[in-house]
Amino acid sequence: MSGVPLAVEMRAIRKRFPGVLANDDVDFELRQGEIHALLGENGAGKSTLMNVLSGLYRQDGGAILVNGLPVNLHSPRDAIAHGIGMIHQHFMLVPTQSVTENILLGLDQPRFLMRLAAYERVIADLGAQYGLHVDPRSKIWQLSVGEQQRVEILKMLYRGAQVLIMDEPTAVLAPQEIEGLFKTLRAMVAEGKSIIFISHKLHEVMAIADRITVLRKGKVTASGVPATETSKGELARLMVGREVLFHLEKKPSNPGVLVLELQDLQAENDKGLPALRGVSLQVRSGEIVGLAGIAGNGQSELAEVITGLRPASGGQVLIDGKACIGGQARGPRSSGLIRRLIRSGVSHIPEDRTHVGTAPNLSVTDNVIMKSYREQPIARGWSIDSAQARLRASALRESYEIMVPTIETPVRLLSGGNLQRLILAREISSQPRLMIAMQPTRGLDVGAIEGVHHLLLAQREAGAAILLVSEELEELLSLSDRVYVIYAGEIMGEVREAEAATIGLMMTGSHLSDLVREGAAPA
Repeated sequence: MSGVPLAVEMRAIRKRFPGVLANDDVDFELRQGEIHALLGENGAGKSTLMNVLSGLYRQDGGAILVNGLPVNLHSPRDAIAHGIGMIHQHFMLVPTQSVTENILLGLDQPRFLMRLAAYERVIADLGAQYGLHVDPRSKIWQLSVGEQQRVEILKMLYRGAQVLIMDEPTAVLAPQEIEGLFKTLRAMVAEGKSIIFISHKLHEVMAIADRITVLRKGKVTASGVPATETSKGELARLMVGREVLFHLEKKPSNPGVLVLELQDLQAENDKGLPALRGVSLQVRSGEIVGLAGIAGNGQSELAEVITGLRPASGGQVLIDGKACIGGQARGPRSSGLIRRLIRSGVSHIPEDRTHVGTAPNLSVTDNVIMKSYREQPIARGWSIDSAQARLRASALRESYEIMVPTIETPVRLLSGGNLQRLILAREISSQPRLMIAMQPTRGLDVGAIEGVHHLLLAQREAGAAILLVSEELEELLSLSDRVYVIYAGEIMGEVREAEAATIGLMMTGSHLSDLVREGAAPA
């Protein structure tokens, strides 16, 4: 492919923020008709580089060439005028508008008269061309996450994008949706379009990319390496600067007393529809129990009920044999309930680390003392001992390697990996008896994932009971001592050493007992 013309060339791109050199003379080349993966740790400069290419940021130095000609990109409108579009990890859609209305939003045409039916036909044809099937008349709020991503792609294709930048496109997709996305990307490349694929998942990069560029601390450590000439281990080393262990060594499980028990738990989702339909499970001290399932099958509601963030409509949550939620504890949720759960030794690594796990505008110090500000030595009567709070924050910053300029930095400025380290530092330092870990490695790079896994195993060794909720089947199988599978708010069964194929069937609605009876799973 060396003779293939370049779609985009970025030369010596330099971008600086206060106190941080995000891109340090970065070179990047994208050929026409290829999928080029961009890898790097959180904070390595990947998103910054692509925000420069998509017109969101203006580089401090260097040049951008599109189809061999230098361009100045002052805004996303400039970028799309040159055929460059970016699909962000967090979708930018208006929930109350239809698919068609979202795709047309912000365009010069139609100006006065909107013939929706005609545009709906055009968008339906465009979707059929690339395998992006979605009803143009549907409202965004009615669509699954995978369908919303298709709308974002269609929006860029409708605007004439020839270069598509995809930032962590599989982070919110189920395994079946990921395969569908890959088929779409291959169809687009077959028609001559070019794709930049930003991801942390090395197995996906190896499966989809033609070439790979790696960034570390704002510098290029590998430039345009053919995917066929490298390996997961080598890419991980280039990303983090050391060898990364992909297979964890964990000691045999030695479960102790029963810490968490759910009895026929029922709850509703935000739309008032049943989300949990009689869930029963147990977690003992000194074990990691996994909960597998495709997103949207009740996992989020389950974690919220256990941690006091959502009321149960039936059943009970027992911690150390005492009903904390449901039963005699039935009633409205309150801050008092959450304080009781914290005092019972419950820690929570939430799915939404930005809006639930942290207060973005508060400092690192304020965020790490959120569960301990009522206790000595941080509490001093009715006030907070600021010096003790800073000592605690400094110690946790060092112990958990939270990369931040100062402990007074607002946490909204932290990368995803450092934000997760902060949450883990706060939750683990409270020495929990029960930890609810929701998607603890979602969106993290391979080095950060390894660190989170070691922290979870250390808590297991310390005797904590851990309920691990993850959509990464490989992660569940490597960490968990037992795995429950949930589908449509019901437990499909409990497995100990099942193959991924068996769990996959259960994730799509097959009860384990039925699979055993049919010979599709071992008895």
